[in-house]
Amino acid sequence: MLDAIERCLALSQRARGEQGEALARTLASLDAALAEARAAMAPSVDADDHAVLELDLTGYLTAWSPGATRLFGYEADEALGRHVLFLYAEDDDDGNIAELYFDAGGEAGATAEVRRRKKNGEIIWVKMHIFMRHDDSGEPAGMLVRLAQVDEALSAADKINLHARIIEDSDQGVLITDANERIVSINSSFTRITGYSPEESIGKTPDLLRSGVHDAEFRAKVRAAMRGAGPWRGEIIGKRKNGELFPQSVTISVVRDEHGQISHTFSLFSDISEHKDAQARMQRMANYDALTGLPNLCLLTQLVGQAMTENRRSQEHGAMLVLEITRVGAISDTLGSDIGNELLCEIGRMFRATLREADVLARLDGHKFAVALLHIDKREHAAIVAQKLLATLAAPIRIASHSLQVGAHIGITVYTEDGTDVPTLIRYADVAMNKAAQNIEADFLFYSEEMNQRAKEHLRLESELRQALVNDELLLYYQPKVSLRSGRIVGAEALLRWRHPVRGLVSPGVFIPVAEESGLILDLGTWVLEQACRQIRDWREDNLIMPPVAVNLSARQFDSQLPQRIAAVLERHGVQPDQINLEITESLLVRGTDNVIAIMNELVAMGMSLALDDFGTGYSSLAYLKKFPISTLKIDRSFVVGLPYEENDCAIARAIVTMAQQLRQEIVAEGVETVEQMSFLRALGCDQLQGYLFSQPVPAVEFAAMLREGKRLAFGTRV
Repeated sequence: MLDAIERCLALSQRARGEQGEALARTLASLDAALAEARAAMAPSVDADDHAVLELDLTGYLTAWSPGATRLFGYEADEALGRHVLFLYAEDDDDGNIAELYFDAGGEAGATAEVRRRKKNGEIIWVKMHIFMRHDDSGEPAGMLVRLAQVDEALSAADKINLHARIIEDSDQGVLITDANERIVSINSSFTRITGYSPEESIGKTPDLLRSGVHDAEFRAKVRAAMRGAGPWRGEIIGKRKNGELFPQSVTISVVRDEHGQISHTFSLFSDISEHKDAQARMQRMANYDALTGLPNLCLLTQLVGQAMTENRRSQEHGAMLVLEITRVGAISDTLGSDIGNELLCEIGRMFRATLREADVLARLDGHKFAVALLHIDKREHAAIVAQKLLATLAAPIRIASHSLQVGAHIGITVYTEDGTDVPTLIRYADVAMNKAAQNIEADFLFYSEEMNQRAKEHLRLESELRQALVNDELLLYYQPKVSLRSGRIVGAEALLRWRHPVRGLVSPGVFIPVAEESGLILDLGTWVLEQACRQIRDWREDNLIMPPVAVNLSARQFDSQLPQRIAAVLERHGVQPDQINLEITESLLVRGTDNVIAIMNELVAMGMSLALDDFGTGYSSLAYLKKFPISTLKIDRSFVVGLPYEENDCAIARAIVTMAQQLRQEIVAEGVETVEQMSFLRALGCDQLQGYLFSQPVPAVEFAAMLREGKRLAFGTRV
C-alpha cells in the first residue's frame, strides 16, 4: 500500500506545476494518507503489548512505554532522559550503538537480535525493530524502537529434531543398543569409522567390533558399565569390517526408563589411530636417534637408571662404555655427509650384532656411541666387550663403492664403583675415552679418580689461561741460537712463558697441550707473533742489531689466511720478513695437502724462512722434505741427550746431519748442555746449537745485554 501511495505521490509531484489547484488538493490528500499509513505501521509509546522506546538522534530516551517497564523493570521516570546504553550488557560495548547506527531500509525500518540488561541484572535476548521518526518538514528527528523478548525454549519436537541432527552429524561414532544388547541405532560416523552400514549393523551385537585382544578382566569392566554399574571411559582396540584393528576412545553409559530399568545403552567412540601414531612418532623422536634408529641419551639414561636401581638391591654390577669413532669427520669431508651418515648407521648395525640382546647400544652425538652392560660379574668383562667392539672395526667397512677404515677409542666406567647415577658414569667414561685417545698403547681405558682429577685440572688451566691473556700474565723469553763456526749469537727462539699470579712461572709443557686442545692456541699464537714483532721494533729503535727471531706455529694456525695475517703484523710494526723465522712441527707436514704446500710457498715468497722443529720425533719422511720449502732442520733434544756416548743417538744425529747437508738445509741442535755434545755436533758439521751450554731462555732485557756484550761460545770449555 505504501509503495503504491508513494508512486502516486511522485507522479503528482512531477505534475504539480501543470495540474493547477485541483491537482494540488489531490496531492495534499495523498500526503495526509501517507502520513496516516506511516502512523498506522509505526509503534506507539502508548501500546501495551510491546516494549516501545523513543530516542532522540543522540540516543537519549524521550519516551518509554508500559511494555518497556514490564520487559526491563524500569519505570518511566527511571528511564526517561537516560542514554540507551544503560540497557546494554557490560561486555557488549563494541563502540557502536545499535539504535543509532543502522540501515533503516526504508520506512519499514531495520530488525536485529541483540542482548540487553534488565534492572535486576539479568541478560536477555530481544528482537529489536527500529523506525526513523521525522519532523513536520520531513527531517530525521529520532527513532522509535520496538522490542520483544526472544523465546529461548525449544518445543519438544524441535528439541528431538535438533538432538537427532547433532547425533547424526557428530564426528564421533554413536552406537545404541537395547536392553538385549542388540544394536538399534548408529550414526554416519559409525559407518565411516567401522565400515559397517546400518543394514549390516542393526540387530547385531557390539561383538561385531570385537578385536579379541583384551583380556577377561578388561571385558568384565566394559560389560559392567553396559549393565548400569556407572559410566565407563577408556581406550579399546576395535576391529573394522575389513579386519583392521584400530584404537578408539570410548564412553559407555546407559539410559533408564521411568521405572529405573535400563532400556538402552549408548557408546560414543572416536578413532584415535592418528593420535596414537603421532604419540608414537613423538615418543620415538624423544627416545631414539633419528639417523641410526638406536636409543638416544634420554632413553639410555632411563634404561640404565632402572637397571642401577635393581642392581643396588641385588648387589650386582654393570658397566658403561663410551666410544668415539675415528676418521668419520675426514671421510664425511672427503666423500660427503651421506657416506659419513651411512657409515655411522653401518657401525651401529655391526655393534648391535656383536652385543648381547640385553646390552643397550645408544648413539650419543656426532661420532660417539655408548654401550651399557646392565649386568656383569667382573669389571674385566667390560674389557672383553671393548675388545670385541674394536675387533669389529678392524676390517674395512664397505659403503657404496668405498672401502673405509675407521677405529675407535673407548672409555669404561663401572657402577656403582665409579658412580651411582647415569650422567656421572657417562661423564667419567668420556674422561677415560679422551685419555685413551691420547694413549698410543691402548684403545680403551678404565676410568680412575686420578684421571678425573687430571681432567678437572685441565679445565681449570683452560679457564685460567683465558684470564692470563686478558690480565697480561704472558711474556716472551728468548733462547739464543749460536753458530758452531764462529761461536756468535746468530738468532733466537721466542718461547712463551706464563707468570701465574699464584704458582709463578708455569711450564709450557703444562699449558700448551691445554691450549692446543681447547683452541686457545690460536689466540696464543697471535699474541706471540705480535709480541715478538713489537720487541724487534723496540730493539731496532734502541739501535740494537737483532738477528732473526724464530716463532713457533701451531698446525691449527695454518690456514689460507695465515700469510695475510703475518703480513699485517709485520707491516704494523715495521718488521722485515727475513727478521722472523717460522718453526713448524712434523704433524703439520703429515697433512701434506696441496693447500699446505701453497701456503708455505706463499710465506717463503714473502721472504720468510721455515724451520722443521723436533725433527725425528714424529712421522719423519724423506718424501716431505723434498716437497716442502724447508730451509732449516732442528734435531730434537731427545737425540742430543745421549751424545756422544749412546751409539743409537750418534747414528741418528749423523744421519740427520748428512741428509740435511745433501738437501742444503741448515741444521740446529736443541738441548745441548755439555761440551762433549757440542764437540760431537760440531764435528758432524752441525750449523747451530741451542741449549743450556750457552744460555737458557732469558727475558728480552737479558738477551739484548748478551748481544751488546758480544757474548760468544768458547769452544772446548764451558761458558
